[in-house]
Amino acid sequence: MATNRRDFIKTASLAGFGALVLPNTMFGNVLYPSNHALQKVRVGIIGVGLRGQNHLELLAKRDDVEIIAFADPSALMLKSAQDLLKKHNRPAAQEFSNGDYDYRNLLQLKNIDAVVIASPWEWHHKQCIEAMQSKKIVGLEVCGALNLGECWDYVKTYERTKVPVFMMENVCYRRDIMAVLNMVRKGMFGELVHGRGGYQHDLRGVLFNDGVTPYNSGVEFGAKGFSEAKWRTQHYIDRNAELYPTHGLGPIAAMMDINRGNRLTHLSSFSSKALGLHKYIVEHPKGGPNHPNAKVKFKEGDVVTTQIACANGETILLTHDTSLQRPYDLGFRVQGTEGLWQDFGWGEPDQGHIYFEKIMNHTHKWDNSEKWLKENDHPLWKKYENDTKGAGHGGMDFFVMNTFIECIKRNVEFPLDVYDLATWYSITPLSEKSIEHQGKVMEIPDFTNGAWKNRKPVFGLTDEF
Repeated sequence: MATNRRDFIKTASLAGFGALVLPNTMFGNVLYPSNHALQKVRVGIIGVGLRGQNHLELLAKRDDVEIIAFADPSALMLKSAQDLLKKHNRPAAQEFSNGDYDYRNLLQLKNIDAVVIASPWEWHHKQCIEAMQSKKIVGLEVCGALNLGECWDYVKTYERTKVPVFMMENVCYRRDIMAVLNMVRKGMFGELVHGRGGYQHDLRGVLFNDGVTPYNSGVEFGAKGFSEAKWRTQHYIDRNAELYPTHGLGPIAAMMDINRGNRLTHLSSFSSKALGLHKYIVEHPKGGPNHPNAKVKFKEGDVVTTQIACANGETILLTHDTSLQRPYDLGFRVQGTEGLWQDFGWGEPDQGHIYFEKIMNHTHKWDNSEKWLKENDHPLWKKYENDTKGAGHGGMDFFVMNTFIECIKRNVEFPLDVYDLATWYSITPLSEKSIEHQGKVMEIPDFTNGAWKNRKPVFGLTDEF
């Protein structure tokens, strides 16, 4: 790994930002000729709930995008989405609202190049596969697979259709994480040995509400819930797994060149007991011990930990912690032979510890990360800082949508592709099986069929996207 990384740094130094990296040979887009470039991308959105509307607002601000159609069974969400278009002086989009499967009629439209899928998790597989079969480029919101077969379906459908999928993992673009990626690529951490990340985010007020307002308003879910409480909470009843792996795994995978010179090989997961969600219902002013939902049994453990092994010898630890009181902190750690960084907040440059033994003269004392991250700010953030203002999740969402649109316009490879999607999504069903069998070590499939050995890193190599 060290030799490969050093060789890569010599030939693709971050000092060379600005020159586009040629697509890898595994990328094949048969929708347009190889020399074709689009001036405008015509987009449909499947799922215009609150997350879909975040994406819609970013699309509506771009003059290189036409927003053609929405598919969503909710009249309320469709109205909100149309109001957003009106706010940005955009023409109304065509609506497909006749039940859960009317999105299939959107996919038949000839005047759409790409779709953004921001529907509930259980719809991701079906809608993404059908979009690829309909020759619509896909931007897919993140979750974890319901089963391992879904992951293989994504890969096999891509390899048959050559219609690309972009996994819209925004934390890969967080400013502090991209600065650390920059430092990794410069060799400042030496050879990487270990990484940590996770989804450590108190979601109790998201998983339950009053059925009218989305956050922190009650203890209802399912048919009586609103927004994510309508569908997401059921996963905590039905499953015990690393339910949401991509936020924690994605940034570490980029730094460790996963699927591009390295790969994930095995995992083992354990789950704590489940107390937090029941406690929330019982203690909430609108709940109580006699509320019907106080009788619900939750399968998802409050804290799920997953240890992952890599082909080149590194380990990764993921933590899913969303059912107890806690401040937001995704728990990142990047550790190598020359240095160590770990965060303790929501991405601000001063919310981290850093240590470089030689530079710090063996003091064995942490330094605050702010100076280091600012000195090594990623060129993407330097270039687009003003454009990120007002974009969701501290500006990260801007980069996700900008990458999606720019790659389609230029007909170049997505930096987070279908092989990343299959690999990262597979953590959920594999962790579920591991927990079920008391931490049994599970083999992680090689979705690239050996091609990972020769594929080259592409994420974050330029200041373009």
